[in-house]
Amino acid sequence: MASDSRTNAGVDYISTYRKMFDLSLPGERSIIICNSGSLSVSQGVLTRVNRDIQAQEAKNLHTIGNMYDIAQYIGNKSREIQEQDRPWLEKDGIDYSCNFLLGGQIKGEEPQLYLIYPQGNFIQATPETPFLQIGETKYGKPILDRTISYETPIEDVAKCALLSLDSTMKSNISVGPPINLVMYEANSFEMNNKLELRIGAPYIAKIRKLWEQSVRHAFESMPDIEWIQDLNDSEEDIFLD
Repeated sequence: MASDSRTNAGVDYISTYRKMFDLSLPGERSIIICNSGSLSVSQGVLTRVNRDIQAQEAKNLHTIGNMYDIAQYIGNKSREIQEQDRPWLEKDGIDYSCNFLLGGQIKGEEPQLYLIYPQGNFIQATPETPFLQIGETKYGKPILDRTISYETPIEDVAKCALLSLDSTMKSNISVGPPINLVMYEANSFEMNNKLELRIGAPYIAKIRKLWEQSVRHAFESMPDIEWIQDLNDSEEDIFLD
């Protein structure tokens, strides 16, 4: 999982807030949550989730028996806070929706990844849809679509996630460092691979330069457009397609 750390309430008010949170119970369950959207709502959800853990409530992230029910639990917390704050937020015309990514593994289950919507419902990643995104997705999604499959080695997935975020940062000022990256190895129940890349990080600069060179080279190797074509051939091609 990878996330940026920039939030904004307009071009003249940009702040840095962490969007990735490790709520694991080492040796028993590995749980990572990422958020996007309304900062006040997402912070409220995470505060309540942490409060339940600290108070040792009967139902908390460390006692719920499976990842599906954890996704439902987080969705319920999100919906509760939105309903609580809805009257005055709607009155002031403030967008209070937020999304969450929930990923990890509980002993006895396979690793799982969920996208939790503002309404509290959610979907799960599958072999046919091996990655999920929240937040500003359109600039980084093409790289993932063309590169990631269910069989892609995990190290390559991590590299692709960073390239995807870097492409988004290049095209949208609302996304920016520090970049947080976690790579979880199935059945380890430990978060041994963590990385935070701040502004000016040499690795980010290196992959950005290499990626831009590679894209430029790929573009230059494309054949020129054939402006003059036989009309009959074109019609036949369209028919065959």
